[in-house]
Formats: sequence, structure tokens, C-alpha cells
Amino acid sequence: MFSGSIPALVTPFRDGAFDEAAFRRLVDWQIENGSSALVPCGTTGEASTLTNEEHHHVIQVCVEQAAGRVPVIAGCGSNDTRNALMHMQYSRKVGADAALVVAPYYNRPNQEGLIAHFSHLAEHGELPIVLYNVPGRTVTDIAPETVVELACSYPDRIIGIKDASGDLSRVTDHRMGIGNGFCQLSGDDELALPANAAGAVGCISVTANVAPRLCADFQQACAEGDFARARELNDLLYPLHYAMFEDASPGPCKYALTRVHNWLTEDLRLPLTPCNAAARKAVDEALDHAGLI
Repeated sequence: MFSGSIPALVTPFRDGAFDEAAFRRLVDWQIENGSSALVPCGTTGEASTLTNEEHHHVIQVCVEQAAGRVPVIAGCGSNDTRNALMHMQYSRKVGADAALVVAPYYNRPNQEGLIAHFSHLAEHGELPIVLYNVPGRTVTDIAPETVVELACSYPDRIIGIKDASGDLSRVTDHRMGIGNGFCQLSGDDELALPANAAGAVGCISVTANVAPRLCADFQQACAEGDFARARELNDLLYPLHYAMFEDASPGPCKYALTRVHNWLTEDLRLPLTPCNAAARKAVDEALDHAGLI
């Protein structure tokens, strides 16, 4: 079971190529500062612009560098079921602990198609699956009744969800339909506090790239039921949560990381470009508010 602060890791680039040395340092820094698991090759990791070879290499490096200190939930999503399965099989081979699998994007399957897609992966992928619902990016929405059907059909394979639908009522829908054993993780940093109060157990986070200790302490306070402390920490982090999306993500996040560490660059893969001046201002102000610079 996964819980706590789980960064959706950026993929560092330098001169257009994967910066493996910087990524290894980032993994170590995350673990040293309380992150409870790691997600390579998610949305924030720019998986959509990685070749399959690069995608697999990033996952392998993450598993190697984590070295069993925390679990690795490998980003394995695709709008092609066969490609998602390939990612899952490779991730299992190199030692990942689970697969984060986003709803297929662009081709817009209906709910029956989603059930068929995730059922096929559950039956053949040989890794636990954390569903990833982010309809703002994929257009396709994994409906609560679909989540319930999948989790109840494959209780040992479909074990949780990263929900970035923005609909907090779904935490209760999922819990009442499946039970407390289903791992619910917020996919929206700014909604992690109310999601945890409703029954979520953590967050797959963009902000944790930049503020891992604050995010870990916030999640720990929630787990201990100390919501007064959690609110204090959330107030520190709240401007940063929004600053991360002042321009196309992960541009602001990569800029923020350069303000915290001199061994990371802002490099992104086209069609993404470095964030604009307004986003930089918002990031700088949010980092200052959180006491990070």
C-alpha cells in the first residue's frame, strides 16, 4: 500500500538528452527529505516526449537509485493498450513496485473500453496498477462506477487511484464502493488536504519535486490526524501548488528546481518551452512564502 508524499518526478534534461546524473541526485534528495515513494515517467516527467527506450531507461535508473529505500511506481500509461503492457512488463523486469496507468488519451474510449483496457493490463501486466484519472488532460474520465468495477474485479491487481478529476466527492464514492483497502491518492496538490480528510492517504505531487520535506511533513500530519498542523503546512505550500501551473507544466516546476538546486536545468522537450515571466514571478514569490529561498 502506498501513502504519504509521492513526487511525480521531473525528467531532467541537459542539451536535449536525459541528465542521468542529475536524476540520480534528485532521487536521493527526495528520499532523504521524506518522500514515501517515487513516480518516474508520469505527466510531470514528460513521458509523452520520451522515446520508449528513454522511458524505460528513466524507470530503470529510478529503481536502481532508489535501491529499495522507497517503492517506485513506474509511469506506464499509453493510449495504446499494447504499448502500456510493454511498459508494465519492462517495469516489472527491472524491479518497479507498481505501475501508474493513465486513462487512454486522444482516442477517447467509452467506459466499456476503459474496463477492457485496464482488465487486459491487470490480467497480463503482472504488476499492481494505480489508475490515473486526469480528464483535464486525457478528456476521458474514469467514472467512479468504472473504478469500483475494476477494483472489485481485480482486487490484487488494481490497488489504487491517483485522482486528478478535481471532484472531491469521488474519494467517498470509491471508499464506499470498494472499501478502505483501496489506495486513494490525490492528483491535485491543492486538494490534498480535503482529500485526506475524506479518506485519501497521500498525494502524487508536483510540488513535492521542489518542497519534498514540507510535503512529507504535511502528509505525516494528516496521517496522524493533526489537521491543525496540516493546515499550517498547507498554508505554506498553497501558493506553490498554484505556481506550479502558472504556465504549461512542468515548466514552472523545472524553473523552481533551478532556484533550489544549481545542478538542474530548465530544459524541456518541445513542444514545451520554458515558463513565462509571470510564472517565474509567481514561483519566486511562492518559494519565498514557503521559506525555500
